Amino acid sequence: MGAAWKRLRKNKGALAGLMVIAPAVVVSLLAYVIAPDNTPDANRMVLEVGGQYPGFRVHMLAVKKAQPVARASFFGKLLYGQESDVTWTPVRSWQLKDTTLVVQRYVDETLSREEKYDLREIWYGSRQAVDMPLPELQQRVVRERIFPVTYWLGTDKFGRDILSRLLVGTRVSLGVGCIAVIISLTIGVFMGAIAGYFKGTADDLVMWLVNVVWSMPSLLLVFALTLALGKGFWQVFIAVGLTLWVGVARIIRGQILALRELEFVEAARALGYGHARIIVRHILPNILGPVMVVAAGNFATAIVVEAGLSFLGVGVQPPQPSWGLMIKENYNFIITHNPLLALAPGVAIMLLVLAFNLLGNGLRDALDVRSKI
Repeated sequence: MGAAWKRLRKNKGALAGLMVIAPAVVVSLLAYVIAPDNTPDANRMVLEVGGQYPGFRVHMLAVKKAQPVARASFFGKLLYGQESDVTWTPVRSWQLKDTTLVVQRYVDETLSREEKYDLREIWYGSRQAVDMPLPELQQRVVRERIFPVTYWLGTDKFGRDILSRLLVGTRVSLGVGCIAVIISLTIGVFMGAIAGYFKGTADDLVMWLVNVVWSMPSLLLVFALTLALGKGFWQVFIAVGLTLWVGVARIIRGQILALRELEFVEAARALGYGHARIIVRHILPNILGPVMVVAAGNFATAIVVEAGLSFLGVGVQPPQPSWGLMIKENYNFIITHNPLLALAPGVAIMLLVLAFNLLGNGLRDALDVRSKI
């Protein structure tokens, strides 16, 4: 493995792929920590600022909700985000009048309207008794409940932060790739090992099944499985994994057919080892290279398939962010005033898929025993 790692480090394409994949993994793990919108599914809607350009900046008035919001634990916040205990209202300007805050509420680029808020409602969520002097309450409201917000990649039609949804959506793309690869490798390695090692009738049956599955268009097969399993997050993972195993099975079968007649396998049989031990302990470790290469390829394929399913409406369901779903929600902006709303997730898909393909090519070259160090 040391020699393979040296060859991999010399491959600039593979290193470029790793430089994209590694930050994506970190982002997927810490999405709710680094995202500007850390509410569940990055689903904070501010309809007045919908469809804004990248870099749009506006002041927000945060009004305390009347109903208390349960605080999530550290791991709960890390996994699912934290429900906000305030409601955001975009404002252009504000003025204090005793216990009243008079604001010019942002409606659109040209319109605004005057609204009045009681300082107690802003701070406490209700008009309860004030437990601090009025000047202090006024200062704290202006200092802590009115603040500027910048949408670095703009907002979608619902006024949600595109950057936050893009970061949280990384989890879906990497998650579906990871689970799909695990499922496809588990089924593919098992079926390919059975076909390649035992040959004969077992080989004929496995290859018949592989050819039948392979004859169906992958996207249509995933589409059918998704409809059968139901729409949702985990259903997509399973459906994609159940369609990618055929390529793994064919590669594993071919590799085992080439290895099963070699001397070390004959020696294992002569020592009386069982078939399972020979396959698991002696054959599979010698075909780890091709398995890793096909896993990288399947990872990229799974990301594209999931994006396609979400775009068609049978994948990840709203409001959970998915790059394919974000393209579906915003593709009409491509020919109007703000094409980046759909281009941003599209570019993210392209970069992540390219990164895994480059890594797969690099692994293929690095794990080739005939390559020179």
